[in-house]
Amino acid sequence: MARIAGVDIPRDKRVEVSLTYIYGIGLTRAQSILAQTGVNPDTRVKDLEDGDLQKLRNAADDYTLEGDLRRQEGMALKRLQDIGCLRGRRHRMSLPVRGQRTRTNARTRRGARKTVAGKKK
Repeated sequence: MARIAGVDIPRDKRVEVSLTYIYGIGLTRAQSILAQTGVNPDTRVKDLEDGDLQKLRNAADDYTLEGDLRRQEGMALKRLQDIGCLRGRRHRMSLPVRGQRTRTNARTRRGARKTVAGKKK
């Protein structure tokens, strides 16, 4: 099992796709890492040599990934909530943050419908 940035990446997939299993690496960043290291994106992870894996690990260390990135994002949200700005309050109340309407829609954010008595027309 190949381990990069503390994550076991799938063995049977192409390297380009396998790298996207790491939190903080999308397809574009995976492609740039592969171009930087000179590893062929079409090879399968199980066919990689130890030297190639080491190159990928070193290239991934240049970015903020996994736990550090999650912690960083959590701290950013906590800061917004602590200063009491509108975005922070919307996050705290689990409502849409970016100006979407909530009279209808917003079901993903607000959760399942709660029936209110006497609401018929």
